[in-house]
Amino acid sequence: MTTDVGDSPVRTSYRHGDLRRALIEAGVDLAGEGGPPAVVLREATRRVGVTPNAVYRHFADRQALLDAVCSTCQGLVAGAIETDQARVDTTDLVEGARLRFRAVGTGYLRFALEQPGQFQTAFSASSDLDSATSAARAGPGGLTPFQLLTQALDDLVAVGLLPAERRPAAEFLAWSAVHGLAELLIDGPLRALPAPVKQTLIVRVIDMVEQGL
Repeated sequence: MTTDVGDSPVRTSYRHGDLRRALIEAGVDLAGEGGPPAVVLREATRRVGVTPNAVYRHFADRQALLDAVCSTCQGLVAGAIETDQARVDTTDLVEGARLRFRAVGTGYLRFALEQPGQFQTAFSASSDLDSATSAARAGPGGLTPFQLLTQALDDLVAVGLLPAERRPAAEFLAWSAVHGLAELLIDGPLRALPAPVKQTLIVRVIDMVEQGL
C-alpha cells in the first residue's frame, strides 16, 4: 500500500527486512552519484518513499547507514575481483596462481575507475583491520577484497612463486600500492589522464607489485 506525499510515494507497509534492504540500495545509488558525503538519511528515505522517521527503526543515525552501505560496496569490489579472477583460463597451476593474483589488482582498479563513488564509499567506514574480514563485506564467493588478496598471496606461496619468508605482511604492501594508484586515478592529479595511459599505469603498478614481492 502506498500514499502520495509530494512527488514521492510513501510506502505504508513492508515485509520484514524489505525497508532496510531498500534503504541500503538507495544508499549505494547515492554513493555512486557522490561518494560518502552523498549517503544521507533524508535523501535515502525520499528515494525509497518513506517518511524520515521510518529509517530509525533500522539505522540509528547516518553513520549506521553509511556503515551498511560501506559493507555493501566492499562486496561489490570483491565481486569485481572475482569476475577478473574467473577470466583466468589456464590449466597450469603456477601460471593460474600468478594470474589470479594479478586479477585482484585489475578487478580492484577496474571497479575504482568504473564506480569511483562506490569505491571511495567502500573504504570510508573502516575503522580497523577487523572490518576487512567482516562477512558483511564479502562478495558473491564469500570473501572480502582483503581476503581475496590474502588468498591469492597464499596461493603464490603454495606454487613456489613467493618465498614463504617474504609472505608476512605482503598483503599490506600490495594493497597500499594498488589503493594508492586508485586514489590518484579517481580523485587525484592522475584523474585527467587519458584512459589508455591509466590502463598502462595499472599494468605497470601490478607488475611492480608482483616483481617486488
